[in-house]
Amino acid sequence: MSRADAAAGPGDRTGSEAGGLDLDLRSRQEARDRAVAAREAQRAFAWASQEQTDRVCAAMAQAACAAAPRLARLAQEETGYGVAAHKQVKDEFASRDVWDSIADVPTVGVLRRDDARGLMDIGWPVGVIAALTPSTNPVSTAIFKVLVGVKARNAVIVAPHPAARRCSAEVVRLMAEAGEAAGMPRGLIACLEHVSLAGSQELMGHYATSLILATGGPGMVRAAHSTGKPAIGVGPGNVPVWVDRSADVGKAARDLVDSKAFDSSVICATEQTVVADAPIAGELRAAMADHGAHWVDAAGSEALARTLFRPDGAIDPGTVGKTPQQLAALAGLTVPAHARILVADLAGVGRAHPLSREKLTTVLGFMVADGWRAGCERAIELLRFGGDGHSLVIHARDEEVVEAFGLEKPAFRIVVNTWGTLGAIGATTGVMPSMTLAPGGLGGSVVSDNITVHHLLNVKRVATATAAPPAQARAPATAEAGAAAPADARGTSGAGGAGDRAEGPDEATVREVVRRVVAALGDEAATTDRGGPP
Repeated sequence: MSRADAAAGPGDRTGSEAGGLDLDLRSRQEARDRAVAAREAQRAFAWASQEQTDRVCAAMAQAACAAAPRLARLAQEETGYGVAAHKQVKDEFASRDVWDSIADVPTVGVLRRDDARGLMDIGWPVGVIAALTPSTNPVSTAIFKVLVGVKARNAVIVAPHPAARRCSAEVVRLMAEAGEAAGMPRGLIACLEHVSLAGSQELMGHYATSLILATGGPGMVRAAHSTGKPAIGVGPGNVPVWVDRSADVGKAARDLVDSKAFDSSVICATEQTVVADAPIAGELRAAMADHGAHWVDAAGSEALARTLFRPDGAIDPGTVGKTPQQLAALAGLTVPAHARILVADLAGVGRAHPLSREKLTTVLGFMVADGWRAGCERAIELLRFGGDGHSLVIHARDEEVVEAFGLEKPAFRIVVNTWGTLGAIGATTGVMPSMTLAPGGLGGSVVSDNITVHHLLNVKRVATATAAPPAQARAPATAEAGAAAPADARGTSGAGGAGDRAEGPDEATVREVVRRVVAALGDEAATTDRGGPP
């Protein structure tokens, strides 16, 4: 999901820092134990009815939603990222809205019948799912993955980021308790508590693991795809925003600031750089400032770039999910107390312009382009600089502009006149509610959807004959046109020539050879019976 999860976040521990090899060994053994137990539980749950499955999922969703305020505080305190009240919104969305979106989806037994085509679809679970979760949205992602996984009668083992292991373990514990009370086998869902890279790798590669659902940093997603197991991984989102001259500028400004400030910008679909249409750029700047956007000068931009990013381009995890005031203190800047986000004017896109990267914190880039065609080119540049296939935001009332962006942009979620954060995950739009947004082949994923239960459900198809095989398929084998003719049909090239057919032995010769072989075998048997050599 982000470079933040590729680096060690607050509370992270490596094996050498937390007991040396002991932590790695404990983590690997726990992964093995959890995987084997999950496989046994899943084999039992595979025979659950639709009613039983839905009862378990509904109980888990209700338990997670009820605990959302406490879990949100726990996640914010443990990771140091974001705003607890906003995390509560995400946790409630991941439990209530996600469950509502899949509650009526059939996953057990006969799913569909098509009598006209003679087809019957039957639901079948994938098996044990290794669910890698990030530090930026740990609780909401765990809730979501457990619900969509178990709805398809899979087992789910959460492998959390080390910086979020306690809050992740707690939400899985609560959901397991509720699910087991509703009839779920013990061990069907679990969370690794001894967290290390070695343990996550052991889980991903374990023979009992059937599929990996990876939400995290680029390194972990690449590792998931390299295990030889089926994997669904998500990529980073460097989300551009086009504000067209046809937009409701006041609403666009308010949406931009609110969305970027939401949970201090840790959702991967958060707006990263605004591209404003030239005729309304000044009006947009003023309206954004009225809603809490604070522009930094060129020196401030350079200071922020140095603070946010390491030399290799990775974001410093200590700057992720921070308020403008916290970032200003880190960068040696002064910003007003009312600032909700910081905005930096950008002269271009690419390595020479670090703030044109994905920034999972309250810093937003700002550019101007004259006309939607120029804005289109800028948006493509930004997507190709770390956001291919992910998401894009448009504020416009001109339907032709919206359609043009939809047709031409290399992004699989294009949300219009709403927040990027909540629109792309399906909270304020009609896309499928999800906390894992796949970027398709452009971004290195096998799918381009908002991941949901359909992606974790195998389907068997029973197909009845609807047509007889063609008569030609029953014809006996014959010489194909242009094929070499049988030997007795070939022409000769003269006596002894290469085209002559070799003559076989006559019947009398064959009989004489058989007689001699039988006689020899009889003599050998008699010799053996007399104690001679075998």
